[in-house]
Amino acid sequence: MFVSGEVFGIKLYTDGVIVVGTQSVDTGDGERVNPTQESGIKTGDIIVSINNIRVYSSGEVTAILNDNNGEPYTVKIKRDGRYKTFRLTPAYSTREGCYKAGMWVRDSTAGIGTMTFYNEKSGVFAALGHQINDVDTNDIMPLLEGEAVSASVTKVQQGKTGTTGSLWCDFEEHTMGRLLDNTECGLYGAYNEIGEGLKEYPVASKQEVQSGSAKLISTVEGRTPEAYDIEITKISFNRSDEQKDIVFKITDKELLGKTGGIVQGMSGSPIIQNGKLVGAVTHVIVNNPEKGYAIFAQTMYEKSCDF
Repeated sequence: MFVSGEVFGIKLYTDGVIVVGTQSVDTGDGERVNPTQESGIKTGDIIVSINNIRVYSSGEVTAILNDNNGEPYTVKIKRDGRYKTFRLTPAYSTREGCYKAGMWVRDSTAGIGTMTFYNEKSGVFAALGHQINDVDTNDIMPLLEGEAVSASVTKVQQGKTGTTGSLWCDFEEHTMGRLLDNTECGLYGAYNEIGEGLKEYPVASKQEVQSGSAKLISTVEGRTPEAYDIEITKISFNRSDEQKDIVFKITDKELLGKTGGIVQGMSGSPIIQNGKLVGAVTHVIVNNPEKGYAIFAQTMYEKSCDF
């Protein structure tokens, strides 16, 4: 694997439109109704079609639902991997003078993360080590399409006990690759090219990972990844939570001085031990930002071979 540690920008568009909230409609005389809730549609549902018209954007949903005279809609949604159909009847809003469905929807998101590796055999990159969730529903965002773009770190908000820090980045015009899947073990995509100067490492098996010193590769200034000292303190083979296979702490004073610990945007930072790629950063321990969790590199590698 060509190990990275580059920070990058994420542009993700959903497969369907996510219901991120509902709102009651004032129908007059102090009466309020919530058409979306009454129909059976819930926050977190993915709208697939309305009146048999496939929808892909929040703009399409808004245009269809706003063009009504109170007649009911047939709304097909996806929930927990299954499709359901509901009858949604808008309510007349006396305040706005029109019929309203009473829902908020989202069709895209943007963010930053760290590239873990490039799998030259499959032509796929792996990043993050965990899924991208919707900020309102906390459900995994179903990927329709998206891209990874180059980015540069311009500022660091340091992590402190009880407060998660973050990297601040500028997105650049260069497209690094096309997103393929948003999964619990990372974000995957087809890359356009492998960055210059990246070193190739074999992937360690889970059993090869040991407690002790290791290196974390991450970008916390500009665009250049750097290696920092960490110590792996715990290894778990509990497959119920693969994102927390490894517990580690940062021992590098330079990195602690720059970031205060693990911060948002560092997810996906590769971990090297004994000349092999052993894992990737997934989460910070909020009450102690000098410590964090990582996923086994083997898990991410096996997923990258599926495409």
